[in-house]
Amino acid sequence: MDRLAEGRKVFDVEITALERTRDALDEAYLKILDLITDCQGKVIITGMGKPGHIAAKLAATFASLGTPAFRLHPAEAMHGDLGMISSNDVVIAISFSGESDEIVRILPNIKIIGAALVGITGNPNSTLAKSSDIVQILPKFEEACYLGLAPTSSTTAALCYGDSLAVVASGIYGFKDENYAVFHPAGSLGKKLILKVEDLMSKGEKNAKVHINLPLKEAIIELSKKGLGAVAIVNDEEKLLGIITDGDLRRQLEKGVDVYSLKVEDIMSQHPEKIEKDKLAVEALKTLKEKNISCLVVTEAERVIGMIRLQDIIGVGIIG
Repeated sequence: MDRLAEGRKVFDVEITALERTRDALDEAYLKILDLITDCQGKVIITGMGKPGHIAAKLAATFASLGTPAFRLHPAEAMHGDLGMISSNDVVIAISFSGESDEIVRILPNIKIIGAALVGITGNPNSTLAKSSDIVQILPKFEEACYLGLAPTSSTTAALCYGDSLAVVASGIYGFKDENYAVFHPAGSLGKKLILKVEDLMSKGEKNAKVHINLPLKEAIIELSKKGLGAVAIVNDEEKLLGIITDGDLRRQLEKGVDVYSLKVEDIMSQHPEKIEKDKLAVEALKTLKEKNISCLVVTEAERVIGMIRLQDIIGVGIIG
């Protein structure tokens, strides 16, 4: 057996099934899409066996893209879970044969509840097809297994079909990356789009700042105490005038300067990089990388209120 050839053959068979399914999209697809986007309740996806696993994945995809959805196990539905369905919902039932016993048995109850019923099947004469308000008939294609029996091409086609509905629906809603981030706060994208500078900055007693009229030794003490690698220099109105970093201090020591005889203003760098507190943390990360610096002074209405460091941003999983 040429194992690579056999492996590629499976891809070829399933790709053919996807191409045929794509080309078979018709008015039924548009009607189903309208049902989903006009739905005042939830989209409930059900299937038995392998299609049941597809239903679970599709429900997760719909939910993450702005369509409230969940997977209903048809066997559990017969034992009380039908109570999860309301008349405002859309139920999508997946069965390539259209005759899966567990699916067929719950169809009358779905009709009694009053939910819209969508069937996805390869059998136009099936019970599922005849019971559905709208049915999408999948085209004929081969399953990819040697026996032509195990759900392979059919589940791949159903998966892609459902993904297509979920993605196009999200476009109709005007679903944007900000919305996606709300539903994925733990992911890298979510953090990039949700976390702001003020969420990660050192503030209050943890912030490092000193008045411009103070001797340099006060800045050294503040640098050591706060451990931020820099200290902001401010005036009476707390407005930013400059910054002193560990590097600035180290360079003075290397020159042999008596740092304890200097004032803050003698060695501070003027016009330091700063950022407003309501900016996204990923914007701060971009500036830090472009300027090749380790921290930014955080301001609000020109007043110094904090400090944000490169490691603070990277530490929460934002990597630019």
